[in-house]
Amino acid sequence: MDKFDIYNDIAGRTNGDIYLGVVGPVRTGKSTFIKRFMDLLVLPNIKNTYSKERAKDELPQCGAGKTIMTTEPKFVPNEAVELTLNENIKFKVRMVDCVGYLVKGALGHEENNMPRMVTTPWYEKEIPFEEAAEIGTRKVITEHSTIGIVVTTDGSITDIDRHNYIKSEERVVKELKELDKPFVILLNSTHPNLDSTIALRENLEEKYNIPVVTVDCMNMEMEDMNKILEKVLLEFPIKEININLPGWIDGLAKGHWIKKDILDSLKDVIGNLQRLSEINLAVNRLNEVELIDDVKLDEINLGEGIANIKMDINKDLFYKVIRESTGFNIEGEHQIINLITKLSEAKKEYDRVEKALNDVKETGYGLVSPSLEELELLEPETFKEGNRFGVKLKANAPSLHLIRADITTEVSPVIGTEKQSEEFVKYLLEEFESDPSKIWDSNMFGKSLHDLVKEQLQGKLNMMPQDARAKIQRTLQRIVNEGNGGLICIII
Repeated sequence: MDKFDIYNDIAGRTNGDIYLGVVGPVRTGKSTFIKRFMDLLVLPNIKNTYSKERAKDELPQCGAGKTIMTTEPKFVPNEAVELTLNENIKFKVRMVDCVGYLVKGALGHEENNMPRMVTTPWYEKEIPFEEAAEIGTRKVITEHSTIGIVVTTDGSITDIDRHNYIKSEERVVKELKELDKPFVILLNSTHPNLDSTIALRENLEEKYNIPVVTVDCMNMEMEDMNKILEKVLLEFPIKEININLPGWIDGLAKGHWIKKDILDSLKDVIGNLQRLSEINLAVNRLNEVELIDDVKLDEINLGEGIANIKMDINKDLFYKVIRESTGFNIEGEHQIINLITKLSEAKKEYDRVEKALNDVKETGYGLVSPSLEELELLEPETFKEGNRFGVKLKANAPSLHLIRADITTEVSPVIGTEKQSEEFVKYLLEEFESDPSKIWDSNMFGKSLHDLVKEQLQGKLNMMPQDARAKIQRTLQRIVNEGNGGLICIII
C-alpha cells in the first residue's frame, strides 16, 4: 500500500485526529518508539519553525538499562500538530506516552527500599509511584487515544528477563481488548530478524489474536512505520461487507435451496466478523464451501471499513437450476441460446392468445383477433349498382374462437355386496377429509382413480367426429360473417 494511502485511511477512520496511545510494561522502549516516530513522520512535516522547535523540546527521554525514565503520562507534542502529506492529506497527530505497568527487575519506583512517592494531577496528596503509573497508563488507554500501540520486548533491550514482562503485557492487552480500540503489538528487539524473535512473534499473535510486528525501535525506519500503521488500519471495525454474487442467484425464489445454502454459509462465516484483519480468513473459509467455485477479496476500503467480496458459484448449478425450473436439459451456453430463441417464438404466440385464454376461463368464450401479417387481400373487383360502378375490396383473415365445454364423467365400479360398497364409500370419505388429493391415488382394479377418470374424459373428447367439428366451424364462420339472425340450433 502507498504510504500516503495509509495516512489518508487512518485519518478517515479517526476523523482526522490520530492520537497514538503508546502503552505496555515499563522498560520496553515506549519512549524510544515515540521519539523515533516524531523524528520520522511528525517533525519533518511541521512547517512552523517555532512549533517544530517546541515539539523537539517536548520529546521524551530515552535510555538503556533497568531504570524507569518516564515518570508520568506525557503528550508528545503537548498540543496536537496538524500535518499535511502529499498536499491533500491533512490530519492532527499526537503521541501519548505513559510510564507503563511495573515489571520485576525494573528500577526507579522505590527509594531507600520504600515506595517512591510522587505528585500527580489526579490527587492533591502524593501517591506511590506504582499507583501513579497504573492510573496514568489506564487513562492513556481509555481516555487519550484513538489508536493503541502496545510495546513489549523479548528482553534484549534491557537486562530484564522476558518472563518478567508477561504479566504486565497480558494485562494491558486485556484492557485494550475490553475497550474495542484498534491496536497492534510491537515486539521491540535488538535482533528483530532472528528466528527466535520471529518464533516469539508468532507465539504472541496466536496467544492474543492481535497482529505483532517485530521492530528495533531505536533504529526504526519509515518502512517499519508504514507497516505498523497498515496493521493498525486492519484492526479497525468492519462497517460494511458487500457480497457480489452472479446475477442468476437473484432470480431464484427466496426459499430456493441454493440461495438458502449460500446465505447460511455467509451468516456462518461472516456473521461474527469484527475487524478488517479477519476478512482474509473469512474468504479462505468461504472457498471451502461446496457450492462456491471461487471467492476473492475484490476491494477493501480501509478508510471507510468497507470490504467487497466477489463469489463465483459452481457453473453446473446454473444448468441444474434451469433443468429443475423448466424441464429442459441444458448442458452448455450454446443450448441456452437455441432454447431462448424457441421460447421467444412460443412467447410471441402465447401473447396473442393469453387474453382469450383468460376470457375462456372467466366467461367460457375467448377470441383471438387476426394479426396484420395474417390478412390476405383478394384481387379487387368492379361492380355495378344502377348507373354507378364501384370497386369491391375483399380480405380474408383467420380468427381463433376458444369455447369452453365442460365435460362430466363418472366412474361406477361394481364392488360387491351393499356392505362392501358402504365400506368403500366410508374409506374414500376418510381419505378425502384427511387429504383431498389422496383420493385420486385410490386403487381401483389395478388403476388409480385419476387414470380411470382421465381415460373417460379422453374418450368423450374423441367421440366428437370430424364432420361434426367441420359443421361447427362452418356455423361459427357464418355467424361471424353474416350475423346470427337466421341461426336455428337443434340438439338431439
